[in-house]
Amino acid sequence: MSTRYNLIIKNGTVQTPSGAVATDIGIINGRIAALDVIDADTGDAVFDASGLHVLPGVIDSQVHFREPGLEHKEDLAHGTKAAVLGGVTAIFEMPNTSPLTLSTDDLDDKFARAKGRAWCDHAFFIGGAAENAAQLDVLESHPGCAGVKIFMGSSTGSLLVQDDATLARILANGRRRVAIHAEDEERLIERRQIAIDGGHPRVHPEWRDEETAVRATKRILALARAAGRRVHVLHITTGEEMEILAENKDVATVECTLNHLTLAAPDCYERLGAFAQMNPPVRDAQHRAALWRAIDQGVVDVIGSDHAPHTREEKLADYPSTPSGMPGVQTLLPLLLDHMNAGRLSLERLVDLTASGPARIYNIAGKGRIARGFDADLTLVDLAAKRTIENSWIASKCGWTPFDGMQVTGWPKATVIRGNIVMREDEVLGQPLGQPVRFQETLGGA
Repeated sequence: MSTRYNLIIKNGTVQTPSGAVATDIGIINGRIAALDVIDADTGDAVFDASGLHVLPGVIDSQVHFREPGLEHKEDLAHGTKAAVLGGVTAIFEMPNTSPLTLSTDDLDDKFARAKGRAWCDHAFFIGGAAENAAQLDVLESHPGCAGVKIFMGSSTGSLLVQDDATLARILANGRRRVAIHAEDEERLIERRQIAIDGGHPRVHPEWRDEETAVRATKRILALARAAGRRVHVLHITTGEEMEILAENKDVATVECTLNHLTLAAPDCYERLGAFAQMNPPVRDAQHRAALWRAIDQGVVDVIGSDHAPHTREEKLADYPSTPSGMPGVQTLLPLLLDHMNAGRLSLERLVDLTASGPARIYNIAGKGRIARGFDADLTLVDLAAKRTIENSWIASKCGWTPFDGMQVTGWPKATVIRGNIVMREDEVLGQPLGQPVRFQETLGGA
C-alpha cells in the first residue's frame, strides 16, 4: 500500500543538505516524510513547483513587532503577515516592548497574544537587566523563549545595561547563547551634542561612530570569555569589528542586516533622511564592502532584518528626536536574492545565513534544513523574477520601506509552514497558524 501524503511539492529544485536536487517533497503531519520522485496521486494536495527553487524556510532571528504597548507602529498580526509575504517561516521577536519582556508573565502574555494571530512560527527573547539577572537561567528555559537579549547602548525603548558589573551578572546566569546590541553608552552620552548640533540624520554615523561600536564589542567579548558564555553579536557595521570577531569565533557568532549590506552613507541619509536612521547606523561604502568580505570569508553566521518600524509621522520629526529603526522582515529575502543574482553570495551561502545558521546558533529543533523528519518549512522562490519593491506591497503597519522603488531579481513565490501553504503569489492564505518555535535546550521543559 502506497504512502499517503498531506501535501506533495513536485517538480522543484530542492536545496537539500547535499546540494540542489531535482526531487519531490512528501509531507505528512507537518513534517518532511520523503525526498524522492513521488506519484501525484498519493497526495491530498499537490503544489507544482516547476521553475522554482525550494529553500529551507527562512528564519528571521531579529525583529521588533512592538506588541504590547507600541501597536501604533506594528503588532504581531501585521508583522507576521509581512514575514510570510516575504518568504519568512519563523521569527524571533525582541524584548524592548512596553512593558519590557523581563519575566515569565511577560513571555506568557506575548505567546497568548500570538496565538491565533501570528501567521508564522515565533519565539520571544527575554530581556537581560539588573532586576532579573539572578533569574535568567530559569527564564531562558521557558518554552518558546529564544534566549536572552542585552542592549549595551540606548536604542528604541528603555532596556539598557551599560556597566560591566551588571553585564557580568547577566552572563553568569544561564547557558544559552546571549544576543547582544553592542554600542558603548558612555561614549554615546559624551558625543550626543554632535547629533544636536548637526540637526540632520547625516550626522547619525558620526555621533554613533565606529569607536562606539568597537569599544562595546571588545567589552562584551572580554566579559563573555571570562564568564564562559557564548554571545551572538547583532547588526555589526564596521570592518574593525569583523576583524576582532574573526579572532573570537570560539565565543562569538555574528549577524549582519540587509540595511547595512544594501544602503551606504552619505547617500542614504540625503535621499531618505530619518527613514534611513537606525542603531547602529548605516555607514559608508567602505564599511559595507568590509561586511561583504566578512560574509565571503565565513565570519558572518546569520543575516537578520532588525525589522524595527516607526510611523511616517515619527520619522518626519526633527533629528535627533526621530526614532531609529526601519521595517525589513518582508524585504529581507528579495534583497538577498538580488544580491545573490549580482554575484555577492551563492544560493548555498544564502541558505546558510537564513536557515541553517540561525538553527545552529540558537539550537532550534526541527527547522533550518530540508531533511526527513524536519518541519516542512519551505520558502519557494523564483530566482529570475524581476520585481519592484513598493510601499503598497508592505504589510507592516507602518506602510513604508526604505527600499521603495528598488528593482530586484529574485522573489518569494510561496511560503509553507509545517506543511501549510500560507502564502502564494503575494497572497496570504487561510488563517494564522503560527506556533512557538521549539529549542533543543528547552525541550525537556516543554
